[in-house]
Amino acid sequence: MSHPLLRLRLSADYEKKSGVLRGVSLEIREGEMVGLVGPSGEGKSTIALAILGLLGFRGGACSGEIVFRGRELIGLRQRDLRQVRGKEIALVPQSPLAALNPNLKLSEQIGETWRAHARGQPDWKSLLESVNLPADAGFLRLYPRNLSVGMAQRFLIALAILHRPALVLADEPTSALDTITQAEILGLFARLNREQGIAMLYISHDLASVASLCHRVAILHQGEIVECADVETVFRNPAHEYTRRLISAIPRHPGSAELYAAELCLESSGG
Repeated sequence: MSHPLLRLRLSADYEKKSGVLRGVSLEIREGEMVGLVGPSGEGKSTIALAILGLLGFRGGACSGEIVFRGRELIGLRQRDLRQVRGKEIALVPQSPLAALNPNLKLSEQIGETWRAHARGQPDWKSLLESVNLPADAGFLRLYPRNLSVGMAQRFLIALAILHRPALVLADEPTSALDTITQAEILGLFARLNREQGIAMLYISHDLASVASLCHRVAILHQGEIVECADVETVFRNPAHEYTRRLISAIPRHPGSAELYAAELCLESSGG
């Protein structure tokens, strides 16, 4: 069996809060979509920051191991980590309009992201088309303030995949979106995984949306991963009481988007 793309065993603390993560263990294989589910404040974003080597900038510290493509990331110099961030591991953050520089045109933001790891000119036309955005010069002259939240999120996804990373960390990427746009973004992630083979750690508090997108799901509770299995197993036979509570909290009224997502997951798996 080949080695996983990412393997971590992680504990993390903040200056004013210890034990945020306690021996969290997780693996992601090449091209695999893994969901990480848990309530706010449980340390989901802490895992993403630790993988990117950014936890120290938030007043946190981690111990253990984070092995990406056979290389230990904990302890690397920031200079070396900058060669990984954006090129091999990319981030799609929660608030798209806050993440984009309001003073730069979209063309300038693509250019700066490209020059961080490559020379020449990026194929911005194919890039924008791949995320369902207008592929014309007029669009590139816009500023982030001219975009809807959904368009801004798709543009952030475009920046994330610009260098064809092996792994994307998506940190609550649909929480600021309406239901229809959420579904569009989930569909976009699924297509990028299918067509480009990009692996993803999809971080969310919404178990149903994870079920509609991911191959496996890890449940984070009180700083530990209490359950990790393929999505069908977790939905049909949850092993932990907290997971059972999460599933029972999914709305069950007719027409519920959350229920539809869960049913779609089970139907697609042949259940």
